Amino acid sequence: MNPTSCFSLPLRLTTLGLLTLALIGFTGANESHGHELLVYQGSNGPGKSKHIVFIAGDHEYRSEETLPALARILAKHHGFKCTVLFTVDPKTGEIVPGNNNIPGLEALQSADLMVNFLRFQDLPDDQMQHIVNYLDRAGPVAGLRTASHAFRIPNESKFSKYSYKSTESGYEGGFGRQVLGETWVGHYGKNHVMSTRLDLVSEQKSHPVLRGVDSAWVVAGGYWADPMPGSTVLAMAQPLDGMSPDSKPAADKPPCPGTWVRTYHGKQGEGRVYTTLYGASEDIENEGFRRMFVNGCYWAMGMEDAINAEFVVDLVGPYHPTPYKNGGHRLGIKPADLAGFESPIMPTDRPLSQRKTDKR
Repeated sequence: MNPTSCFSLPLRLTTLGLLTLALIGFTGANESHGHELLVYQGSNGPGKSKHIVFIAGDHEYRSEETLPALARILAKHHGFKCTVLFTVDPKTGEIVPGNNNIPGLEALQSADLMVNFLRFQDLPDDQMQHIVNYLDRAGPVAGLRTASHAFRIPNESKFSKYSYKSTESGYEGGFGRQVLGETWVGHYGKNHVMSTRLDLVSEQKSHPVLRGVDSAWVVAGGYWADPMPGSTVLAMAQPLDGMSPDSKPAADKPPCPGTWVRTYHGKQGEGRVYTTLYGASEDIENEGFRRMFVNGCYWAMGMEDAINAEFVVDLVGPYHPTPYKNGGHRLGIKPADLAGFESPIMPTDRPLSQRKTDKR
């Protein structure tokens, strides 16, 4: 008797389909403690066998849109496995920007790079511990926008030293200052009125992160920054009096550092860091910004020899950025809704929130 004859045709097809998925790599949502995790699985490219974990959780700049879009680029065009984690409602599993709950952080155990776009998080100890463990092993880090003030943790809490206002001796300024190179200082350019031009530092134009980058312009206003000594500034941020690339520079705002690289010290060694003070949902529509970010990820992982000026950094699938503001995010979105390379980011048929998400 044929040993497969006892199976129905649909079952045999299902089995074949599962085997096929295992061979070509699955792009979709996995489970972690009952919540869906978004994974984009690359196939071929310099990033094959490397794992990047993206952590989205700010209240304003639509990190829940920016990071899946950037993850798709690195997976589809470069071959990386990209896991994207979100702040979610623990009851519904829906993405709630800035909510203090991020399932799946255990993915950092196998990460070759952590991409951080958090703001004012005070995570449960068991979740925060995964981030601390990653920093202790000096894992490479890329930080975007509000990552400079990723954590706001009470002084009496176990992990208070990572807070953006930390005064702990030797760890002043917390994660932002000690890892990324700068904590939150203040705005430098008015949002929705002033955009920002990122001027490449002429002395650094041969740096691998700037390979193939001619210029970059972003929609968001900036932050003031004076990075830690030892940081290499790659681009200076010039606030503009207007919302187009040809707007005039703001007369009262000379340029300040906007993108840099550095290293930080963990318990088990030294890790590389790429930091940009930008990355709002509409910022990544700029090709120069995307290229700089992709190159920065490569550099942080020690893969600078693989950086190619002709890298493909095109957005993957439909991208419909929501104008950033505190509140105004798409409602009812779960990570699984963004699975695959062709699902829209975000589905435009979902309503927009009418309330601010940072209640504190």
